[in-house]
Amino acid sequence: MNNQPDRKLIFVFTGPDGSGRKTVADSVGTTLGIAKVLSYATRKPRPGEVNGQDYHFITPELYEQLESSGDFIESIALNGNRYGLRGIDIEQRLGKGGSIFLIVNPEGAQLLKEQYGDRLVRLFIYADRRTVEERQKESGVAPGIVQARMNQYESAIAYQSSCEHAFENYDLAHTVFEITNTLEHYLQRNLVERD
Repeated sequence: MNNQPDRKLIFVFTGPDGSGRKTVADSVGTTLGIAKVLSYATRKPRPGEVNGQDYHFITPELYEQLESSGDFIESIALNGNRYGLRGIDIEQRLGKGGSIFLIVNPEGAQLLKEQYGDRLVRLFIYADRRTVEERQKESGVAPGIVQARMNQYESAIAYQSSCEHAFENYDLAHTVFEITNTLEHYLQRNLVERD
């Protein structure tokens, strides 16, 4: 029997928009029973997104209040919207025990790595440019947003070499399986096969 509690690590899923990082992260989090910490966003929910499940969708005015009071440890502007993570949300989740996961863009991942150091593990999720573009179009993302994201594709892909792990995402089940196995080594819950 393993009496050692889960290590308190922060797993950050990052990569280009349209790479499937959110779907992968949520599947891995559910499989491993890891708590998710949500970002705050000033944009309106996209089709299928749920407030409190995908993001905390808030008004630009509330975002400004939180930012001016120093609540955000990471805050960026992207495509005319603001996105931020509150440090207190991360600390409260870690305080409840076990590891947590977040989904952020490469800029956010870098800021968090600088703050949390070795406690933070970056998992870069990617697919080729054409696949990423097709996925966004198929999911109903507005053409202007798809184009803006594709303009950022190369800079997002360049961040891969900075991450601890990278996973090509063409088959969801395979990608989730690979990442789950990788994260079990970090969690050290003694769930590995015996010889």
